[in-house]
Amino acid sequence: MSLYPSLEDLKLDEFVKALNRDVQQNDKPSTFAAILNPHPMIMDQDSLDAVYPILNDYTGLELSTLVQNKSVAVPFQTTKAQVTNGVRKLVLCKDGKGQIGLKMSMFNNGIFVSVVIQDSPAAKAGMRFGDQLLQINDIFVAGMSVDKVNKCFRECSVNNINVIVRDRPLERTINLYKDRAGQVGFQFKNGKINNIVKDSSAARNGVLTDHQLLEINGQNIVGMKDKQIVEIIANASDVVTITIIPVSIYDHMIKKIAPSLIKNIMDHSTI
Repeated sequence: MSLYPSLEDLKLDEFVKALNRDVQQNDKPSTFAAILNPHPMIMDQDSLDAVYPILNDYTGLELSTLVQNKSVAVPFQTTKAQVTNGVRKLVLCKDGKGQIGLKMSMFNNGIFVSVVIQDSPAAKAGMRFGDQLLQINDIFVAGMSVDKVNKCFRECSVNNINVIVRDRPLERTINLYKDRAGQVGFQFKNGKINNIVKDSSAARNGVLTDHQLLEINGQNIVGMKDKQIVEIIANASDVVTITIIPVSIYDHMIKKIAPSLIKNIMDHSTI
């Protein structure tokens, strides 16, 4: 069984495999650059359209303009989703004020990161909004209150704080592909997705309304203004990876966090 970041990645895989079979059956050299085959491969426009007719919409390019001598090179690259839901071990320290730079919330008996302060030890270690905290040194934190977890951190030494987290188990990432107009097919307000455009990449890949945008291509955009998020998407490549979480969960995780804290000192770096 194979896993794919999105439906369109699956379709691309099928397209590449079909091309590879065609080349093998006809015993032709491969010159098509693809993610599953390091050797490039070419095929004529009619065959390309028959195998994958919607590929024209992937990068916003008219493939017919690339046809030379009845062959076409497909200019396509994809990015992998960022959320793994795997377990990571991090080593934290405290800053000059004795802080590690985290605000946490409880959800379904688990402790989750709700704010990572910019330039803090937690940010530099790679902790992200939505990470689930599992263990601090030798202490398992499941079922603890946020106050008790904070107390555990206060009692830790300044250096070598061993932390185990699960990578954002309540979130998911989706790879989207810009159309000719540079759009991926969803609208949002205050970072909350409120409309999906019919027949767009967002629609094809199962993006849902009432979900909060958390990252664009790995960059944390929590607390950013919509105008800033639009600019990030506009300046992104033809492949846009979004990280999202249901609004109900997001609102629960930040309900006790001051809005100024999220907007002004949240880490917005890219991992």
